[in-house]
Amino acid sequence: MPFNQESILKNINELASNAANSTNILFKKFKRKKPKNLDDIVHQIHDEVWEHIDCLDCANCCRTLGPRLTNLDLERIGKALKLKSNEVIDRYVKIDEDGDYVFKSMPCPFLMNDNYCMIYESRPKACREYPHTDRKRMIQILDETAKNTFTCPAVYIVVEGLKKIYK
Repeated sequence: MPFNQESILKNINELASNAANSTNILFKKFKRKKPKNLDDIVHQIHDEVWEHIDCLDCANCCRTLGPRLTNLDLERIGKALKLKSNEVIDRYVKIDEDGDYVFKSMPCPFLMNDNYCMIYESRPKACREYPHTDRKRMIQILDETAKNTFTCPAVYIVVEGLKKIYK
């Protein structure tokens, strides 16, 4: 599966915008017909893509997406930083319009200049699971997946791979 991650990252918004219509058409088709083997196919493409992708070359998700933080996330982050949960909240967190804990600002306060995560072993669950292309029941997160094509080169490539299979 040949592709140029650097070129895709550099042009991710334009590429995803140009592909949005065909992505939406494909995902509407999936929602109507619910392919039984969709997870298997997505996971196969996911595995192929991740053989060639290095998140440290990108970290676009850490720069632009604010994860929803759970109480467990706040405890884990606190332990990593040797802070109490309420101190983590005071320093790094705000409550958004949905009532969820999120980081006060982006990029992520724990993203270092070399794209490594300062709290990698203790990172939030949402960060651990991103970009979700290896999860079960992909049919449930097609809208989120479409949005993620604008942020993550790997998701963009996975979706483009799906389009080739489901022409």
